[in-house]
Amino acid sequence: MTGEARAEFCGEWFDLPDDGAFVIGRDADLSVDDNPYLHRRFLSIERRDGMWWIANLGGQLAATVAERDGRFQAWLAPSAHLPLVFEDMSVRFTAGGTSYEVNLVLPSPTFTANVHAAEGTGATTLGRVLLTADQHKLVIALAEPALRPERSGRAAVPSSAEAAARLGWSLTKFNRKLDNVCQKLKRAGVQGLHGEPGNLASDRRGRLVEYALSVRLVTADDLPLLDDPET
Repeated sequence: MTGEARAEFCGEWFDLPDDGAFVIGRDADLSVDDNPYLHRRFLSIERRDGMWWIANLGGQLAATVAERDGRFQAWLAPSAHLPLVFEDMSVRFTAGGTSYEVNLVLPSPTFTANVHAAEGTGATTLGRVLLTADQHKLVIALAEPALRPERSGRAAVPSSAEAAARLGWSLTKFNRKLDNVCQKLKRAGVQGLHGEPGNLASDRRGRLVEYALSVRLVTADDLPLLDDPET
């Protein structure tokens, strides 16, 4: 064991081996939950040729892999793999209406991110995507359980009916605005939100939460907006 490359889930730390795979799933090196919707062996992290790689071993679920400060994110589809090139990374995935987050700390990263601060304009933007106030509140409502400080690596993803009730909207209004948000992000190149074969509504909500958290589209600082009728 290296003692340097580590994974964290619910406050528990695991060393990643230098000479073998570390598997995450329902029954694996890191058994995150007994959730029957979660693959028994879902994600594999392994060091090869001097680099760390993550692979999706599952056939149904995807994961969102991101640099911890939200400057990079990638969608890890079933059977796909990608390099882990930053020192601090997070892996988020959703199974059966529950979202999970595993944090990774990797020594000697291949890349480092340079950040240049820009003055805000009050608009909620992501690349060329501009969310309206209602669309922003919709994302906050879906991500609310994961944004609460008591969360510990796992959180429920609200149903459309639950999120609509939280916002005081009709279900029809909520679904219309959810469609609009997903279409906007899809046009911006975000995968897994709309139009893919077999993409259930619950999968779409989970992916939206994963993405929003990964790129810091919403944060805990946004939670008061849910109770502010003027926003």
